Amino acid sequence: MQPGLMPAAFVGHGSPMNALETNRYTNAWRALGSAVPRPRAILVISAHWYINATAVTAMPRPRTIHDFYGFPQELFDVSYPAPGLPELAEEVSDVARPTWVGADVDQWGIDHGTWSVLVHAFPDASIPVVQLAINANEGLDYHFELGAKLAPLRERGVLIVGSGNVVHNLGGMNPVLPDEGFDWAQRFDEAAKARMTTEPAGVAELDGHRDFRSAVPTPDHFIPLLYIAGLAAAGTAGTDVLIDGYAYGSLSMTSYTVGLDALPEPDGADSAGSLATDAPLDEANI
Repeated sequence: MQPGLMPAAFVGHGSPMNALETNRYTNAWRALGSAVPRPRAILVISAHWYINATAVTAMPRPRTIHDFYGFPQELFDVSYPAPGLPELAEEVSDVARPTWVGADVDQWGIDHGTWSVLVHAFPDASIPVVQLAINANEGLDYHFELGAKLAPLRERGVLIVGSGNVVHNLGGMNPVLPDEGFDWAQRFDEAAKARMTTEPAGVAELDGHRDFRSAVPTPDHFIPLLYIAGLAAAGTAGTDVLIDGYAYGSLSMTSYTVGLDALPEPDGADSAGSLATDAPLDEANI
């Protein structure tokens, strides 16, 4: 890792139940949190803040958002009381110019795409957390380029995390395949892996892959990967796979780090963890 340069990461977050589980993915997130220098702040691009604008949270005390349904009460009781950092919103706006970035002072907070990961990586919730919204009106190139613009923040002690899933097709989930991936899911995930580890500048071109429509029926969970690919392409740091795997046939849990020595795959449960929800699998908000 280059001295003074904070790593970046993309995390396949999967089910909100991972917040309560102990499995190979949550162990990997815990290892990531232990391996990075203590950040000044964490900037997260979460699949679950997908709106018609580019904005950052700018409140001093962001609320914990439980943006899902059909899960056990224990999950709704989870709180991640990390402080915000309003001045980081200004820094994001500055580095993103001429792209306009709005400041959200009271609407959003910390959603489960963020806190389900951070409760493992940084469980004491003492590091300020800011979220960057995904602008649903913009194409893949826009998000890749905005990710590259965020690179100076890594020199200022900001850990940048993208939280989504490379393959995220809720309608295709099969409960009898808790740790497996369909052929098309594996093909697309492997294509993404080849680009991320050798040519991150080409990740936005994955929309031409034959399995893109199946793997990415909606772009919200895929776009966070583009921000980390943009950061990787903007510098010279290598990109490594933190952990990989599949869930329910149509979800990929592959996660990446940028600028961090590859970590050994942690020991732990082999399973991604049960959804443990009464909602149909194709309706659960994950």
